[in-house]
Amino acid sequence: MPDSKRTFKKVLVANRGEIAVRITRTLREMGIAAVAVYSDADRASLHVRLADFAFPIGAAPAAESYLRIDTIVSVAKKAGCDAIHPGYGFLSENPAFPEACERAGIAFIGPPASAMRAMGSKTAARDAMAAAGVPIVPGSRCETVLDAHGAAKAIGYPVMLKAASGGGGKGMRLVAADAEMASAWERARSEAKKFFGDDAVYLEKAIPSPRHVEIQVLGDQAGNVVHAFERDCSIQRRNQKVVEETPSPGASRELVARMGAIAVRGAKAVGYFSAGTFEFLLAEDGTFYFLEMNTRLQVEHPVTELVTGLDLVREMVRIAQGEPLGFVQDDLVARGAAIECRVYAEDPSRGFLPSPGVIENLAVPSGPGVRDDGGVYAGCMVSSYYDPLLSKLSVWAATRERAVARMRRALSEYVVTGIRTNLAFHEKLLAHPAFVAGRYDTGFIERCKDELLGQPTVRPAQRDALAAAIAVAAARGEGATGIAEATIAESRSRLSPWVAHHRAALSRGRG
Repeated sequence: MPDSKRTFKKVLVANRGEIAVRITRTLREMGIAAVAVYSDADRASLHVRLADFAFPIGAAPAAESYLRIDTIVSVAKKAGCDAIHPGYGFLSENPAFPEACERAGIAFIGPPASAMRAMGSKTAARDAMAAAGVPIVPGSRCETVLDAHGAAKAIGYPVMLKAASGGGGKGMRLVAADAEMASAWERARSEAKKFFGDDAVYLEKAIPSPRHVEIQVLGDQAGNVVHAFERDCSIQRRNQKVVEETPSPGASRELVARMGAIAVRGAKAVGYFSAGTFEFLLAEDGTFYFLEMNTRLQVEHPVTELVTGLDLVREMVRIAQGEPLGFVQDDLVARGAAIECRVYAEDPSRGFLPSPGVIENLAVPSGPGVRDDGGVYAGCMVSSYYDPLLSKLSVWAATRERAVARMRRALSEYVVTGIRTNLAFHEKLLAHPAFVAGRYDTGFIERCKDELLGQPTVRPAQRDALAAAIAVAAARGEGATGIAEATIAESRSRLSPWVAHHRAALSRGRG
């Protein structure tokens, strides 16, 4: 049953980095005070500087800060928060979090714990979706390595071992032959235990040369569910997404409509509300199979927002307040094409190893159809404790061809110094003939790594523009001297006058 309608005045954002910044901005637009939490390593982070209030929650390791349900809920109560938004990662798919919020009388801006439990275990999710008539990849639960040997022989190699409670490419191993099973089994279980606290794994048939296509869904507490079309997430390294786009170059509108209808059916089957994503493998012959459901906001949600005009964070807040969806399926239209490049502090030439350190200069692209969801600034420290995502650079244009050209232009304007990034990789990818033509699958980076990795080639015509961009970034960096060493108490004097005034007003009880 839906909660009675309420209006949030203050929301705690239980996350960090770019997603905390992005959520804070929507809360500000809605007239809702944003409360940040931060670890010792994030004391001077951008999300802390932009929030209306900020509270420390522990040491740098996530297990001692961002993964502490008790601490975060306690801070929310202390700050007088009406609700908590989990962002993505960390506690966003842990059903114990919404349950703790409910006990504390705080709304959770996300799905119910029951839906999280139903879809959180990949094996349980497969069973639930199969019962709802959603096509799933042939597979089997495996308790022992002997079970895995038997299941793989019955299904046929190659197969994938996957962590039952996992995601993000962790706890996954491709097994091409029986002789590889034992070592792959141990590695998958060890990684699953390390990252998710659960060493259970299961086995699926490996689909050759698939695309990874996902469907965004939105549901309210009255049982209304719609889909907001698809995202193609096939450009991946180490089973982790790097580039996403919509519409998918490999899926017809009729196919997307069928996938969307199935995703809506699956969401309704588990009583789902809020934003969520159904992930599918799309085979070369057009058949598709359910992979998993992410019961949270996705990293790549900006491309959906660009083509639909939705603000998915705003919709999540409205749904958590008990409001119905303000539209039906036929009201939603996808216009144009959008592409997102994840900008990481990492070195592609060294196997995409993280590259923590201090950002010396930063020049972010702008202009028509360009959006950068960032969480850093010149002078800030990129910590080795967390995912090295710096920002998500997204573009929109009327056609895919123009979107590709726009992204190439935007990438050429992006300047980050002091650390290594994957910007050169993105430039090479966006110039690759196969990507430009939309011909790619999940194995694309591995097949083309010799062409995609290494240093960028700066054309003579670009050198003057690049030099000017670096000069501008350097000037901005000089103005930011000392920011990285700032404490929260010191930072107030360096906030924009608008933010400082807003915080002061809220402190006086007007927010």
